[in-house]
Amino acid sequence: MGDVSETQDLPTTPADDEQRAAALRAGLADYVLDEEDAALLAAGDGGSEREPADAPLPVLAVVGRPNVGKSTLVNRILGRREAVVQDVPGVTRDRVSYPAEWAGRRFTLVDTGGWEHDAAGLHARVADQAEVAIELADAVMFIVDATVGPTSTDEQVVRLLRKSGKPVVLVANKVDSPMQEADASALWSLGLGQPWPVSALHGRGSGDLLDAAMAILPEVSSVAAELPEGGPRRVALVGRPNVGKSSLLNALARQDRVVVHDVAGTTRDPVDELVVLGNRPWWFVDTAGIRRRVHQTKGADFYASLRTQAALEKAEVAVALVDASVPLTEQDIRVIQQVVDAGRALVIAYNKWDLMDEDKRFLLERAIDQDLVQLPWAPRVNLSAKTRWHVDKLVKALDTALEGWDTRIPTGRLNAFLGELTAANPHPVRGGKQPRILFATQADNRPPRFVIFATGFIEHGYRRFIERKLRENFGFEGTPIEISVRVREKRRR
Repeated sequence: MGDVSETQDLPTTPADDEQRAAALRAGLADYVLDEEDAALLAAGDGGSEREPADAPLPVLAVVGRPNVGKSTLVNRILGRREAVVQDVPGVTRDRVSYPAEWAGRRFTLVDTGGWEHDAAGLHARVADQAEVAIELADAVMFIVDATVGPTSTDEQVVRLLRKSGKPVVLVANKVDSPMQEADASALWSLGLGQPWPVSALHGRGSGDLLDAAMAILPEVSSVAAELPEGGPRRVALVGRPNVGKSSLLNALARQDRVVVHDVAGTTRDPVDELVVLGNRPWWFVDTAGIRRRVHQTKGADFYASLRTQAALEKAEVAVALVDASVPLTEQDIRVIQQVVDAGRALVIAYNKWDLMDEDKRFLLERAIDQDLVQLPWAPRVNLSAKTRWHVDKLVKALDTALEGWDTRIPTGRLNAFLGELTAANPHPVRGGKQPRILFATQADNRPPRFVIFATGFIEHGYRRFIERKLRENFGFEGTPIEISVRVREKRRR
């Protein structure tokens, strides 16, 4: 493909750029636009006006001991088979959060699975799981098997619920017929108020249950609050267990703020620390986030995923820490992808780099380029948390990532750029048709989000090409970019 620089005949002054964008914007009057389009276009360079629906969605967590029907109920609420269901305890693993809606209310539903049946430590592990879920929720749906009745594990979770002060809906599951209503009544003894009899498998009573849940769920989440403006920039330290997150935080703070141990999962709760780097204050959050005993080798992904998500929700940039002494793992990639999906700026830090000799470093750099071929835009820092080698280089990488995350392109310059780009490199013709870009605007930053109005579908390969050229011409280093296309038809005369 040619480069944007091949076309030099288009005006380049800001005034001419704005005039060109105004003409393209006026041309959209010939196309069918909806109210959302009009609001986006009216916002101009100030970005789109946030509707109330864009406020943080309230979080409803589904908790309960193994095999009481949590995932079955989640599927019933979602109206589709999303969560994995199997008649053995502990099937749910990685994916835990789902967008849901009931009676016009949108919310986030969290299915709290992710651990395996372990008779030796079952009670403690259910409590750990419930405690994490409750902490990260606005309201809780506590499920009990009505055919079994309250167990000691259920009572343990009840104590956590009372301690948290979070609103709770008590669900008596597996009430498949009116004859089993008496089983549900027995759950009044838990002291959580009215038990709602349902059959997650057949859908019986699910509507009344959801009405009760909506009554206690706030309109706007308090656990997924929007980022405040101003103040020190907020950095989440993320990564799989035992990669050195706590050691790095101690190295940055120049003192032992966090317990460090060779056993994975020493850190239990996120630790927020105000650290001075480059003569400026930064908020750092250490997110090891699991307490894993030696015999408990499974289920760590669930806790790590919840803790990482919680940290990302109140951070602006994430440092994804990777152990350079071992090959990149699937869990490493999953953590990095979680940062991208959350729309946060990203810095990838390779810890224990000082353990590599010169020959290994060269080979490792090549392997890293292959492993992270989809993320060439993320700044990388090689360091040692233990010896503080190159730790100071994090400041420049963080500043670079945040600058890209904050960047906004004026609408005039953006449309002039896309005009040059499409003139030199037109979209491929498909089915005898060639989609044409009518107008584009940067709807938001933090992270940058672009909306393109076009006469037809823009292929994903061409979107990636646009993204690559945006990065080459405007920076955007260290930040994910979202490009959405709105296909609009011409008005009929």
